[in-house]
Amino acid sequence: MAKTDLSPEAARVVRDTCICFNLQRAARSQARRYDEALRPSGLTNGQFAAMMMLMRPVPPTIGTLADDLSMDRTTLTALLKSLQRRGLVVSSAAADDSRRRELTLTAEGRRILGIAWPLWRDVQARTEGITGAPSPATFATLLQPFV
Repeated sequence: MAKTDLSPEAARVVRDTCICFNLQRAARSQARRYDEALRPSGLTNGQFAAMMMLMRPVPPTIGTLADDLSMDRTTLTALLKSLQRRGLVVSSAAADDSRRRELTLTAEGRRILGIAWPLWRDVQARTEGITGAPSPATFATLLQPFV
């Protein structure tokens, strides 16, 4: 489409067919739904997801977590600072290399996740009912090319 072809019709084409626009729109809408459901735990969906990604046998570094969440390190650092201020997450030097920072949940972080987990399961079940996908795993697989 040439620059001179810009029109209300072109805007409609973007609104109705742009994969990126529609993924972002759907993601914002769902994030609001999950944020509302998680509110009693005091976590946002983004905080919940980041904390859940810390539930692993080997503590991740900020870089690893940023990759897992498809976030830039600066945005993730800001998110983590709020969790650290609340005493939910700690960052410490890796045992094998003091220059690397590893992230772990605190006991309070695990307690808060224990409150958030059933709230998440409930909103997840309600959301599964509207996706039309055969299963959440299939839906997540369909989105993988976009990650």
